This record gives sequence, structure tokens and C-alpha cells, in this order.
Amino acid sequence: MSHLFDEQDLHYMRRALSLAATARGCVEPNPLVGCVIVRNQQVICEGFHRYYGGPHAEADALAGRPIDDVRGSTIYVTLEPCSHFGKTPPCAELLAKYQPARVVIAMEDPFAQVSGRGVQYLESQNIQVHVGVCETEARYLNRAYLQLQTHKRPWVHGKWAMTADGKIATRTGESFWISGDESRRLVHQRRAQVDAILVGSGTALHDNPMLNPREGGPRIPLRIVFDSQARTRIESNLVRTAHQYPTLLWVGPNASRQQVELLRDHGCEVVVSHLPTTATRLEALLFELGRRRCTNVWCEGGSGLLGALLDLELLDEIDVFIAPKLFGGQDALTPIGGLGIKHADAAITLHHWNVNRSGNDIHLNGTVQYPS
Repeated sequence: MSHLFDEQDLHYMRRALSLAATARGCVEPNPLVGCVIVRNQQVICEGFHRYYGGPHAEADALAGRPIDDVRGSTIYVTLEPCSHFGKTPPCAELLAKYQPARVVIAMEDPFAQVSGRGVQYLESQNIQVHVGVCETEARYLNRAYLQLQTHKRPWVHGKWAMTADGKIATRTGESFWISGDESRRLVHQRRAQVDAILVGSGTALHDNPMLNPREGGPRIPLRIVFDSQARTRIESNLVRTAHQYPTLLWVGPNASRQQVELLRDHGCEVVVSHLPTTATRLEALLFELGRRRCTNVWCEGGSGLLGALLDLELLDEIDVFIAPKLFGGQDALTPIGGLGIKHADAAITLHHWNVNRSGNDIHLNGTVQYPS
């Protein structure tokens, strides 16, 4: 196995990464994977993993291709080819059948049934294997998949809209609408790409949200209320539509049994966690979602829930929509509550951050980096 590569390798691997990203929301809990096949410095075919349970990227790229077209080529793939039978046959064996000269891989797959075995198989077939081309970009692309594999919990995205002075509501609690139409459309697109949308009980009570994508998309996310006292109202939009959209309430040991049964009668799944604290119940919720193979969770507040996630170092990424407005008011809510940090030099930072215009708003996205 070699780690040597050149500018051409970077070019084609970045093309493969771009292809992989187009299936976001369609393949999870599987990884996003792209494949580009090059012969005589020409792309002869390419593909990507398009939907969960469907052909893997390598099979998608090679579909219908005769062996003579591919023999002696270089195959670029963003993740180590699988070496086991799952929903599809092993991709490492498929590639070997086509007799490429080289296989260039962005990163090894940490999945226990692969984890280096795909590389070993290809090398056993006298194929040159190069690993590590654009590995940083590949790991970032599949950050949620890697989280699920290594930490057994989903990747948690925090989302909020706020004014330029950092308020998510006025001092009287009014919050509709801070962000503009374009930002709200983007939020609905993101909702349709995740496995679950999470809010706290205060947000469920005050905003009475639906928490469903409005414009369609690849997924219908599980709607979750972290509701220790089971305060979610039977007449709320969430409960009223629980038979239409999957709805989970995660409640504490002191929740009213009568209310729990009533919520269940109206179509909600209600899990009673007997753990003693908010922190332990919140951690248990995320590990339960990991057990269910949820890959991405989109948390839309409120400030108490986002603060708890940050304090527990369970918030992984943020999407913030900043509107060109000012609310003022020392009692007006800010987006993240909780305990917070004590000293400025211990600030939690953002990595891989970027800023874009979203209509009249500013959209800030970044991954959360906690002090080591």
C-alpha cells in the first residue's frame, strides 16, 4: 500500500467526492461514496452510491462496462471498497475482476467488517493500492457516518435563527419570523436530509411546530421532543399529526403516567427514561438513536436544550441564520443557554466554517471543536 499521489490523483478524487456528496440524505446510515474510473487520462465512467440498499459507487460506475474498457485503468474511490457480502456483493472483488492497474482510495473504512480488508484483498490480486488521497476532505464528507461508527451516536446539528444582536426572540417571547423566506426554504431542505429533528419541551409548547419538511425530499425525519415532564399538549401540531409523521417523546421518571398513555393513544412513541438527570437522559436519547442507526439529528432548540448539548460536548455542527435586525433587551433570549464556559480562553471554536448569503440573511455553518 502506497501513500504517494500527484495532482492528477487529487483532481479525480475531488471529482469522486463531489459525486458522493450529491446523495446526501439518500444513503444514510451508509456512507457517501463516489467513484471515478480513468484510463489514458480520460474519465471512462463514474458513479456514486445513490440510495440506501442500492448498488455501491463502484458497481454504479461499472454498470454495463466490458472488462476490456477498464483493464489497466486507475479507479478512484472515496472510501475503501467493501470486502464482505451485505446488501450487495463485495466491491473489492468486483474491482479486481476488471483488472485495474491502480486503485486510489481516499480513506479506509472503519466499519468492522471492512477496516483494511478491502485494501488487503486488492493487493492480494496484484493491484497497486494508494490510500490517503484527499483523506481530510473524505473524512469531513462522511463525518456523520464516522461518528456513528466510532462513537455509536448520531451527528448532532444545532440550528437557530437570530438577530444581528444575538436574540432568538423579543423580550415578550415573539420569534416569528426572524429569518427570511430563502433561509426557511433552506431549513426545510436540510430537514428532508436528516433522520430526526429534535426540540425541547419549551419550544414544542411555545412555537407549536410541525417539524416536517415542507418541500419534500429523500427523508421523512423522526420528530423528537425532549420532554421530561410530558408537557406536550394533545392538541399540539406534533401530537395531532403523529399518525402521519413519526413522533417520539423522550420523558423522565416523574412524567404523568396518565399523560404518557394519552400521548401513546394519539400515535406518539413515548419512551420513559428512568435516569435521574437531564444530562444522563439526553445522552441516553442520543445513544438510543445511534442504536436505531440514526446518522444525522437536527436540533432546532430551544436555548436550554442547545445549551445542554454544548455543555455535554454533544453538539457537533451548527447552522446559524443571522438576520439584519436588532431586538435588544437584556431579557430577550439568546440561542444557547446551559452553563457555558467560565473563561474566554476556553472558548469553543468552529472549524470548517463558512459564511454565505441567504436572501437578506447571513448563513454561518461550522463544525464544533471542543478544547482537548
